[in-house]
This record gives sequence, C-alpha cells and structure tokens, in this order.
Amino acid sequence: QVQLVESGGGLAQAGDSLRLSCAASGRTFSTYVMGWFRQAPGKEREFVAAIRWSSAMIYYADFVRGRFTISRDNAKNTVYLQMNNLKPEDTAVYYCAARSSPLLSSYTYEYDYWGQGTQVTVSS
Repeated sequence: QVQLVESGGGLAQAGDSLRLSCAASGRTFSTYVMGWFRQAPGKEREFVAAIRWSSAMIYYADFVRGRFTISRDNAKNTVYLQMNNLKPEDTAVYYCAARSSPLLSSYTYEYDYWGQGTQVTVSS
C-alpha cells in the first residue's frame, strides 16, 4: 500500500501563490508517476499535472498555462504543486495521486492511490 498526505492548502486572494505538498509513504517503490487533480463543488475531478519520479517528464493540463509548476523531491518522497497567480476558479479540493505505471496520464481511473485532499479557496 501507498499512503499519500497532502498539505499546503488554505485561503488565498486572487493573484496570490500557494505551494501544495504531497508526502508519499509505504510501498512507494511500486509507483512511477505522481499526479495532482482537483475537484470543485458540483464538478468532476479534473487533471492538473503529473510527473515521473525517475525523470523530469512532466505533463500539464492546458488550463495551467504556465501558472502551476509540479516538482518532486525523491529523497523526501514528496511532490509539490506550486500555484502562482491564483484565480477564484482555482478554488477546489486538490488531490494527490500515484500510479503504478511509468506512463504519464490525465485519467483518474489510471491512478491507483489517492490522498484525502487539501482545500484551496481563492477569493476575488
């Protein structure tokens, strides 16, 4: 099993920055790709970004448009999501996920492990 714990969410104003963290523990050697997803009230969970543990391969959703950056610290088994120039439409619960496949993916059903999520609320 792999456990994922997100942190770093909170309240922000439009234009602010937040950095989310996702600490992985357990059988982390069985996972190859880490992803960030988000779910706004009344909407489906959507892909934000993904990164491989073993390389710099990264995949972003189109709406990120250079505002968000995903990164990893292999020594700490931690993945980060730096979010800049936040907008009210970024308000959502942000989830970290892990995939037991080396292929980057934007599909929720292709991820095997999920964290509990961290709330990000952006006011105008």
